[in-house]
Amino acid sequence: MSRKYTIALLPGDGIGPEVIKEAVKVLGSLEKSLGLDLTLNEVPVGGAAYEAEGHPLPANTLKTAQEADAVLLGAVGGPRWEKID
Repeated sequence: MSRKYTIALLPGDGIGPEVIKEAVKVLGSLEKSLGLDLTLNEVPVGGAAYEAEGHPLPANTLKTAQEADAVLLGAVGGPRWEKID
C-alpha cells in the first residue's frame, strides 16, 4: 500500500524555477524507491504570480498551499518587484 501525499510547488522567481525542477526529479526518485504516491500541484508565487495574476500571493496559490501536505518554495522576489506592497 503506497502512502499518498500532496505537495504544492511554488517555483517563484530567479533561480526558484530551476531549483524546483531539480527537486521534482528527486521527488520522483523518492516516489519510486519508497513506494509513495505523490501529487504535485504547481502554482505561481512572488513576482511571477504578480505578473500573471496581479498579486504576489494569489488566492488559489494560498489555498493550494494550505491544502497540501507539504510546500516546496523555490525563491521569490527580485529588483523588478521591489516596489510592490
